[in-house]
Amino acid sequence: MTENIYECMFLLDPTKVAGDVPGAAQRLHGILEKNKAEILASRPWDERRLAYPIKKNGVSHKKGLYYLTYFKADTQRLIEIERDFALHEPVLRSLVLHIDAKLVDTMLALARDENAMALQMISEDAAADADMGIERRGGSRRRFEGDEK
Repeated sequence: MTENIYECMFLLDPTKVAGDVPGAAQRLHGILEKNKAEILASRPWDERRLAYPIKKNGVSHKKGLYYLTYFKADTQRLIEIERDFALHEPVLRSLVLHIDAKLVDTMLALARDENAMALQMISEDAAADADMGIERRGGSRRRFEGDEK
């Protein structure tokens, strides 16, 4: 039996979760524990409007709640875990990735840090502004000199 560390990003139906994110997380953890997986870190990531609607059970979903989980599991049980996630009604999509042993400590530290999401949002905003030629000074947005309006 070989155990590995995995990252799983869930896209949850916000209407099914309906403000009870801890309850939804508990149900996801229950699926992992049923399959003998050890949860290492888990937290909500972000709620966003989707680039395109996702249909599940005849309903077209335009928003989704991203939820991030790190777990240790036997590689033989991974297929069962993914199947159980797919059958869980609030889960619109899930993506399970194997984490390289060299990156485990860093990834878990970021996943456990509540401020990491805020830092990511700030850096994404700054990157988007730079792509559009906008510079922030003192909270206001200004175009770089020489740029066309």
